[in-house]
Amino acid sequence: MSVTIDIAGLPAERIRFAPSPLAELCMALHALSQPAHHPRLAPWATATAAAFDSCLADRLLEADFLWRSSFSDIFMPFAGTPGGTGLPGATLAEELDVLDGLDDERFVTAALEHCWLALYNEGGAPSPLKDPASRTKVLEAAAARGPAQLRFSRRLLDDTAAVRVWLRRLLEDCDEAFFAETWRRTGPQQAADARHKTEVLRRKGLPTALREVSAALSVDEAGTTITADKMVDGSATATDPAIGPGLVFIPTNFGWPHLLVLHAPGWRPVVHYPLGSPEPASAPGSVELLRRRMDALAHPMRMQLCRSLARAPYTTGELATVCGISAPEVSRHLAVLKKAGLLHTRRQGRYAQHQLDLSVVARIGSDFIEGVLR
Repeated sequence: MSVTIDIAGLPAERIRFAPSPLAELCMALHALSQPAHHPRLAPWATATAAAFDSCLADRLLEADFLWRSSFSDIFMPFAGTPGGTGLPGATLAEELDVLDGLDDERFVTAALEHCWLALYNEGGAPSPLKDPASRTKVLEAAAARGPAQLRFSRRLLDDTAAVRVWLRRLLEDCDEAFFAETWRRTGPQQAADARHKTEVLRRKGLPTALREVSAALSVDEAGTTITADKMVDGSATATDPAIGPGLVFIPTNFGWPHLLVLHAPGWRPVVHYPLGSPEPASAPGSVELLRRRMDALAHPMRMQLCRSLARAPYTTGELATVCGISAPEVSRHLAVLKKAGLLHTRRQGRYAQHQLDLSVVARIGSDFIEGVLR
Protein backbone atom coordinates (compact mmCIF):
# COMPACT_ATOMS: atom_id res chain seq x y z
CA MET A 1 0.00 0.00 0.00
CA SER A 2 1.18 3.51 -0.72
CA VAL A 3 0.23 7.04 -1.69
CA THR A 4 1.57 8.21 -5.03
CA ILE A 5 2.03 11.75 -6.31
CA ASP A 6 2.18 12.30 -10.05
CA ILE A 7 4.82 14.97 -10.79
CA ALA A 8 5.18 14.33 -14.53
CA GLY A 9 5.69 17.68 -16.22
CA LEU A 10 5.93 19.60 -12.95
CA PRO A 11 8.59 22.34 -13.18
CA ALA A 12 11.37 21.86 -10.64
CA GLU A 13 10.70 25.30 -9.16
CA ARG A 14 7.18 24.19 -8.21
CA ILE A 15 8.56 21.64 -5.73
CA ARG A 16 9.05 23.65 -2.56
CA PHE A 17 9.86 23.36 1.12
CA ALA A 18 8.24 25.80 3.54
CA PRO A 19 7.02 25.91 7.16
CA SER A 20 3.34 26.45 7.92
CA PRO A 21 2.24 27.90 11.27
CA LEU A 22 -1.37 26.76 10.77
CA ALA A 23 -0.34 23.20 9.93
CA GLU A 24 1.96 23.19 12.96
CA LEU A 25 -0.89 24.39 15.18
CA CYS A 26 -2.87 21.39 13.95
CA MET A 27 -0.03 19.04 14.89
CA ALA A 28 0.37 20.71 18.30
CA LEU A 29 -3.34 20.24 18.98
CA HIS A 30 -3.05 16.63 17.87
CA ALA A 31 -0.14 16.04 20.25
CA LEU A 32 -2.20 17.53 23.09
CA SER A 33 -5.20 15.31 22.29
CA GLN A 34 -3.23 12.12 21.57
CA PRO A 35 -0.27 12.03 23.98
CA ALA A 36 0.10 8.26 23.46
CA HIS A 37 1.18 8.97 19.87
CA HIS A 38 3.95 11.30 21.06
CA PRO A 39 5.54 10.04 24.31
CA ARG A 40 8.57 12.33 24.02
CA LEU A 41 6.25 15.35 23.99
CA ALA A 42 4.54 14.32 27.24
CA PRO A 43 6.20 17.01 29.43
CA TRP A 44 5.26 19.76 26.97
CA ALA A 45 1.73 18.41 26.52
CA THR A 46 1.14 18.10 30.26
CA ALA A 47 2.41 21.58 31.05
CA THR A 48 0.55 23.18 28.13
CA ALA A 49 -2.78 21.51 28.84
CA ALA A 50 -2.53 22.32 32.55
CA ALA A 51 -2.31 26.03 31.72
CA PHE A 52 -5.54 26.07 29.67
CA ASP A 53 -8.51 27.80 31.20
CA SER A 54 -11.58 25.58 31.40
CA CYS A 55 -13.42 27.51 28.70
CA LEU A 56 -10.68 26.97 26.11
CA ALA A 57 -10.35 23.30 27.05
CA ASP A 58 -14.09 22.77 26.57
CA ARG A 59 -14.11 24.58 23.22
CA LEU A 60 -11.24 22.44 21.97
CA LEU A 61 -13.20 19.30 22.80
CA GLU A 62 -16.05 20.46 20.57
CA ALA A 63 -13.92 20.20 17.43
CA ASP A 64 -11.05 17.92 18.41
CA PHE A 65 -11.95 15.42 15.67
CA LEU A 66 -10.44 17.94 13.23
CA TRP A 67 -6.99 17.04 14.54
CA ARG A 68 -7.36 14.10 16.92
CA SER A 69 -7.86 11.06 14.68
CA SER A 70 -7.34 12.63 11.28
CA PHE A 71 -5.72 15.86 10.17
CA SER A 72 -8.29 18.04 8.48
CA ASP A 73 -7.21 19.63 5.22
CA ILE A 74 -8.58 22.97 6.44
CA PHE A 75 -5.25 23.38 8.22
CA MET A 76 -3.57 23.60 4.82
CA PRO A 77 -5.91 26.03 3.02
CA PHE A 78 -3.15 27.22 0.69
CA ALA A 79 -3.31 23.79 -0.97
CA GLY A 80 -7.02 24.15 -1.70
CA THR A 81 -7.03 27.67 -3.13
CA PRO A 82 -7.44 27.59 -6.92
CA GLY A 83 -4.93 29.86 -8.63
CA GLY A 84 -3.17 30.72 -5.37
CA THR A 85 0.53 30.65 -4.66
CA GLY A 86 0.37 27.10 -3.35
CA LEU A 87 2.54 28.14 -0.40
CA PRO A 88 1.67 28.59 3.27
CA GLY A 89 1.60 32.07 4.77
CA ALA A 90 4.43 33.52 6.84
CA THR A 91 2.19 34.02 9.88
CA LEU A 92 -0.78 32.30 11.44
CA ALA A 93 -2.95 35.35 10.73
CA GLU A 94 -2.07 35.19 7.02
CA GLU A 95 -2.99 31.52 6.84
CA LEU A 96 -6.26 32.09 8.69
CA ASP A 97 -7.08 34.75 6.10
CA VAL A 98 -6.48 32.17 3.37
CA LEU A 99 -8.73 29.74 5.25
CA ASP A 100 -11.43 32.42 5.35
CA GLY A 101 -11.12 32.65 1.56
CA LEU A 102 -12.08 29.00 0.95
CA ASP A 103 -15.63 28.67 -0.34
CA ASP A 104 -18.15 27.07 2.00
CA GLU A 105 -18.44 23.82 0.05
CA ARG A 106 -14.69 23.20 0.08
CA PHE A 107 -14.44 24.20 3.74
CA VAL A 108 -17.30 21.98 4.89
CA THR A 109 -16.27 18.87 2.94
CA ALA A 110 -12.71 19.18 4.28
CA ALA A 111 -13.91 19.81 7.84
CA LEU A 112 -16.16 16.73 7.70
CA GLU A 113 -13.46 14.56 6.15
CA HIS A 114 -13.42 12.33 9.26
CA CYS A 115 -17.04 11.35 8.61
CA TRP A 116 -16.60 10.19 5.02
CA LEU A 117 -12.89 9.74 4.54
CA ALA A 118 -13.06 7.15 1.76
CA LEU A 119 -15.49 9.11 -0.40
CA TYR A 120 -13.73 12.41 0.31
CA ASN A 121 -10.34 11.14 -0.82
CA GLU A 122 -11.89 9.57 -3.91
CA GLY A 123 -13.81 12.73 -4.74
CA GLY A 124 -16.91 10.61 -5.27
CA ALA A 125 -19.49 12.17 -2.95
CA PRO A 126 -21.69 15.23 -3.53
CA SER A 127 -21.54 18.06 -1.02
CA PRO A 128 -23.63 17.57 2.13
CA LEU A 129 -24.51 21.25 1.86
CA LYS A 130 -26.46 20.52 -1.32
CA ASP A 131 -27.29 16.83 -1.33
CA PRO A 132 -29.75 15.49 1.30
CA ALA A 133 -28.44 11.94 0.99
CA SER A 134 -24.86 13.06 1.65
CA ARG A 135 -26.05 15.13 4.62
CA THR A 136 -27.80 12.09 6.08
CA LYS A 137 -24.69 9.91 5.66
CA VAL A 138 -22.47 12.54 7.27
CA LEU A 139 -24.75 12.92 10.27
CA GLU A 140 -25.08 9.16 10.69
CA ALA A 141 -21.29 8.82 10.65
CA ALA A 142 -20.94 11.71 13.10
CA ALA A 143 -23.50 10.12 15.44
CA ALA A 144 -21.39 6.96 15.56
CA ARG A 145 -18.45 9.09 16.70
CA GLY A 146 -20.37 10.59 19.59
CA PRO A 147 -22.79 13.36 20.53
CA ALA A 148 -20.16 16.11 20.38
CA GLN A 149 -19.26 15.26 16.78
CA LEU A 150 -22.93 15.08 15.85
CA ARG A 151 -23.68 18.48 17.39
CA PHE A 152 -20.72 20.10 15.67
CA SER A 153 -21.52 18.53 12.30
CA ARG A 154 -25.11 19.75 12.49
CA ARG A 155 -23.95 23.25 13.40
CA LEU A 156 -21.51 23.23 10.53
CA LEU A 157 -24.14 22.19 8.00
CA ASP A 158 -26.89 24.45 9.35
CA ASP A 159 -24.86 27.62 9.96
CA THR A 160 -21.53 27.33 8.17
CA ALA A 161 -20.69 31.03 8.49
CA ALA A 162 -21.10 31.06 12.27
CA VAL A 163 -18.97 27.94 12.71
CA ARG A 164 -16.21 29.44 10.55
CA VAL A 165 -16.13 32.54 12.75
CA TRP A 166 -16.17 30.34 15.86
CA LEU A 167 -13.30 28.18 14.59
CA ARG A 168 -11.11 31.14 13.65
CA ARG A 169 -11.59 32.65 17.09
CA LEU A 170 -10.74 29.30 18.69
CA LEU A 171 -7.48 29.06 16.75
CA GLU A 172 -6.62 32.67 17.58
CA ASP A 173 -7.21 31.94 21.26
CA CYS A 174 -4.91 28.89 20.99
CA ASP A 175 -2.29 31.17 19.51
CA GLU A 176 -2.60 33.53 22.44
CA ALA A 177 -2.70 30.75 25.04
CA PHE A 178 0.29 28.71 23.92
CA PHE A 179 1.05 28.54 20.21
CA ALA A 180 2.64 31.96 19.66
CA GLU A 181 5.37 31.07 22.12
CA THR A 182 5.70 27.57 20.66
CA TRP A 183 6.05 28.96 17.13
CA ARG A 184 8.67 31.50 18.22
CA ARG A 185 10.71 28.54 19.43
CA THR A 186 10.11 26.07 16.59
CA GLY A 187 9.48 28.30 13.58
CA PRO A 188 13.14 29.29 13.01
CA GLN A 189 14.23 25.64 13.14
CA GLN A 190 11.63 24.70 10.55
CA ALA A 191 12.58 27.62 8.31
CA ALA A 192 16.22 26.52 8.50
CA ASP A 193 15.28 22.94 7.63
CA ALA A 194 13.22 24.15 4.66
CA ARG A 195 16.15 26.22 3.38
CA HIS A 196 18.52 23.28 3.78
CA LYS A 197 16.29 20.84 1.92
CA THR A 198 15.65 23.40 -0.81
CA GLU A 199 19.41 23.61 -1.31
CA VAL A 200 19.73 19.81 -1.31
CA LEU A 201 16.99 19.62 -3.95
CA ARG A 202 18.74 22.23 -6.09
CA ARG A 203 22.23 20.78 -5.82
CA LYS A 204 21.70 17.02 -5.45
CA GLY A 205 18.30 16.37 -6.98
CA LEU A 206 14.92 15.07 -5.88
CA PRO A 207 15.91 11.50 -4.88
CA THR A 208 18.46 12.79 -2.36
CA ALA A 209 16.09 15.43 -1.04
CA LEU A 210 13.36 12.82 -0.52
CA ARG A 211 15.75 10.55 1.39
CA GLU A 212 16.51 13.45 3.72
CA VAL A 213 12.81 14.04 4.27
CA SER A 214 11.92 10.41 5.08
CA ALA A 215 13.03 6.89 4.29
CA ALA A 216 9.38 6.23 3.42
CA LEU A 217 9.59 8.49 0.34
CA SER A 218 11.02 7.58 -3.06
CA VAL A 219 10.79 8.64 -6.70
CA ASP A 220 10.82 6.40 -9.77
CA GLU A 221 13.72 6.39 -12.20
CA ALA A 222 11.82 8.51 -14.70
CA GLY A 223 11.27 11.16 -12.05
CA THR A 224 7.51 11.21 -12.67
CA THR A 225 6.04 9.60 -9.54
CA ILE A 226 6.77 10.09 -5.86
CA THR A 227 5.71 7.19 -3.63
CA ALA A 228 5.04 7.43 0.10
CA ASP A 229 5.20 4.04 1.80
CA LYS A 230 2.08 4.23 3.96
CA MET A 231 -0.48 1.72 5.17
CA VAL A 232 -3.13 3.31 2.95
CA ASP A 233 -3.75 3.53 -0.78
CA GLY A 234 -4.15 6.89 -2.47
CA SER A 235 -3.00 9.05 -5.33
CA ALA A 236 -2.67 12.73 -6.20
CA THR A 237 -1.41 14.88 -9.01
CA ALA A 238 0.79 17.93 -8.67
CA THR A 239 -0.25 19.25 -12.08
CA ASP A 240 -4.03 19.57 -11.85
CA PRO A 241 -4.92 22.61 -13.99
CA ALA A 242 -8.09 23.24 -11.96
CA ILE A 243 -6.13 24.06 -8.81
CA GLY A 244 -2.69 24.90 -10.23
CA PRO A 245 0.63 23.07 -10.25
CA GLY A 246 2.69 22.57 -7.12
CA LEU A 247 3.99 20.22 -4.44
CA VAL A 248 4.94 21.48 -1.00
CA PHE A 249 6.91 19.76 1.77
CA ILE A 250 6.19 21.13 5.25
CA PRO A 251 8.31 20.30 8.32
CA THR A 252 6.85 19.78 11.79
CA ASN A 253 8.35 19.48 15.25
CA PHE A 254 5.25 17.70 16.57
CA GLY A 255 4.67 15.16 13.83
CA TRP A 256 6.67 12.00 14.50
CA PRO A 257 5.75 9.23 13.82
CA HIS A 258 3.24 10.67 11.34
CA LEU A 259 4.22 11.29 7.74
CA LEU A 260 1.16 12.95 6.25
CA VAL A 261 0.32 13.23 2.57
CA LEU A 262 -2.59 15.47 1.54
CA HIS A 263 -4.01 13.73 -1.51
CA ALA A 264 -7.61 14.92 -1.78
CA PRO A 265 -9.02 15.57 -5.27
CA GLY A 266 -9.02 19.26 -6.15
CA TRP A 267 -6.22 20.08 -3.70
CA ARG A 268 -2.49 20.40 -4.36
CA PRO A 269 -0.55 17.56 -2.77
CA VAL A 270 1.36 18.32 0.42
CA VAL A 271 3.85 16.19 2.34
CA HIS A 272 3.98 17.03 6.05
CA TYR A 273 7.13 15.48 7.46
CA PRO A 274 8.54 15.23 11.01
CA LEU A 275 11.86 16.66 12.07
CA GLY A 276 13.76 13.96 13.94
CA SER A 277 12.56 10.46 14.80
CA PRO A 278 12.58 9.81 18.55
CA GLU A 279 11.66 6.29 19.55
CA PRO A 280 9.36 5.36 22.44
CA ALA A 281 10.76 3.16 25.16
CA SER A 282 10.00 -0.53 24.87
CA ALA A 283 9.68 -3.26 27.49
CA PRO A 284 10.03 -7.04 27.08
CA GLY A 285 7.01 -9.35 27.31
CA SER A 286 6.61 -13.12 27.46
CA VAL A 287 7.54 -15.09 24.36
CA GLU A 288 4.09 -16.70 24.17
CA LEU A 289 2.32 -13.33 24.44
CA LEU A 290 4.61 -11.87 21.80
CA ARG A 291 3.92 -14.81 19.47
CA ARG A 292 0.16 -14.41 19.92
CA ARG A 293 0.36 -10.72 19.16
CA MET A 294 2.61 -11.14 16.16
CA ASP A 295 0.28 -13.83 14.78
CA ALA A 296 -2.63 -11.42 15.22
CA LEU A 297 -0.79 -8.69 13.36
CA ALA A 298 0.50 -10.89 10.55
CA HIS A 299 -2.73 -10.73 8.54
CA PRO A 300 -2.70 -7.83 6.02
CA MET A 301 -6.32 -6.88 6.70
CA ARG A 302 -5.68 -6.70 10.44
CA MET A 303 -2.70 -4.47 9.72
CA GLN A 304 -5.00 -2.21 7.73
CA LEU A 305 -7.53 -2.18 10.56
CA CYS A 306 -4.77 -1.27 12.99
CA ARG A 307 -3.97 1.81 10.94
CA SER A 308 -7.44 3.19 11.62
CA LEU A 309 -7.66 1.87 15.18
CA ALA A 310 -4.35 3.52 16.10
CA ARG A 311 -5.80 6.96 15.37
CA ALA A 312 -9.23 6.90 16.97
CA PRO A 313 -12.02 4.62 18.19
CA TYR A 314 -14.10 3.09 15.40
CA THR A 315 -17.27 1.06 15.27
CA THR A 316 -17.45 -2.22 13.36
CA GLY A 317 -19.61 -0.57 10.72
CA GLU A 318 -17.19 2.31 10.21
CA LEU A 319 -14.27 -0.09 9.80
CA ALA A 320 -16.25 -2.14 7.29
CA THR A 321 -16.84 1.01 5.22
CA VAL A 322 -13.22 2.19 5.42
CA CYS A 323 -11.73 -1.21 4.56
CA GLY A 324 -14.32 -2.32 2.03
CA ILE A 325 -15.21 -5.62 3.74
CA SER A 326 -18.32 -6.89 5.51
CA ALA A 327 -19.10 -6.15 9.15
CA PRO A 328 -18.89 -9.87 10.12
CA GLU A 329 -15.39 -10.05 8.60
CA VAL A 330 -14.38 -6.99 10.63
CA SER A 331 -15.79 -8.61 13.78
CA ARG A 332 -13.74 -11.76 13.21
CA HIS A 333 -10.53 -9.77 12.79
CA LEU A 334 -11.32 -7.64 15.84
CA ALA A 335 -11.85 -10.78 17.90
CA VAL A 336 -8.32 -11.95 17.05
CA LEU A 337 -6.83 -8.58 17.94
CA LYS A 338 -8.80 -8.43 21.17
CA LYS A 339 -7.74 -11.96 22.18
CA ALA A 340 -4.14 -10.81 21.76
CA GLY A 341 -4.81 -7.92 24.15
CA LEU A 342 -4.27 -5.25 21.52
CA LEU A 343 -7.64 -3.48 21.67
CA HIS A 344 -9.75 -1.38 23.99
CA THR A 345 -13.52 -1.53 23.52
CA ARG A 346 -15.99 0.92 25.06
CA ARG A 347 -19.64 1.73 24.66
CA GLN A 348 -20.73 5.07 23.13
CA GLY A 349 -24.50 5.07 23.40
CA ARG A 350 -25.73 2.19 21.27
CA TYR A 351 -22.36 1.86 19.52
CA ALA A 352 -19.32 -0.20 20.52
CA GLN A 353 -16.08 1.58 19.66
CA HIS A 354 -12.72 -0.16 19.35
CA GLN A 355 -9.24 1.35 19.52
CA LEU A 356 -5.69 0.03 19.38
CA ASP A 357 -3.88 0.07 22.72
CA LEU A 358 -0.72 1.96 21.77
CA SER A 359 0.94 1.32 25.11
CA VAL A 360 0.78 -2.42 24.38
CA VAL A 361 1.82 -2.02 20.76
CA ALA A 362 4.81 0.09 21.85
CA ARG A 363 6.17 -2.98 23.63
CA ILE A 364 6.16 -4.89 20.33
CA GLY A 365 8.33 -2.31 18.60
CA SER A 366 8.54 1.27 17.46
CA ASP A 367 8.78 0.18 13.80
CA PHE A 368 5.22 -1.13 13.95
CA ILE A 369 3.93 2.04 15.63
CA GLU A 370 5.65 4.19 13.03
CA GLY A 371 4.21 2.05 10.26
CA VAL A 372 0.56 2.24 11.36
CA LEU A 373 0.75 5.93 12.27
CA ARG A 374 2.75 7.05 9.23
